[in-house]
Amino acid sequence: MIKVLFICHGNICRSTMAQFIFDYQIKQKGLEDVIETDSAATSREEIGNGPHYGTVNKLRETGIPILKHRAVQMTKSDYDRYDYLIGMDDWNIRNMSRITGGDPEGKMYKLLEFAGKSRDIADPWYTGNFDDTYNDIMEGLEGLWRVLSAKLGSQS
Repeated sequence: MIKVLFICHGNICRSTMAQFIFDYQIKQKGLEDVIETDSAATSREEIGNGPHYGTVNKLRETGIPILKHRAVQMTKSDYDRYDYLIGMDDWNIRNMSRITGGDPEGKMYKLLEFAGKSRDIADPWYTGNFDDTYNDIMEGLEGLWRVLSAKLGSQS
């Protein structure tokens, strides 16, 4: 089982969008027994809140199912539980490192790194632009699939 945790500041916009899209893609590929996902926040600001209405609207527009979700904060134990801890921006990565005490096993990534990009996924909480966020997440997930496909291929 490959375990992936998507992480952003509040766990109501970017990480939730990435998780819902990735879960949908996993189901489309029939890999529910092989890949497990979740999402979390680095802050406590939105704990218990559902997905941002902009995220919900964008996913509905694209036909991605909205999953049951309440924002949670990432914990130190998540480092041992997940194979990939994927942040959306540099600030997330710094906070993830602070929460876990570092990244000795090299499990932390920015999502767009998988697409060969160093830029952040802008936070639509501030930009209001859920279309750009969606496009960036799709680009990052496409790269993540290339990595996971190679890993899954080597396991069979």
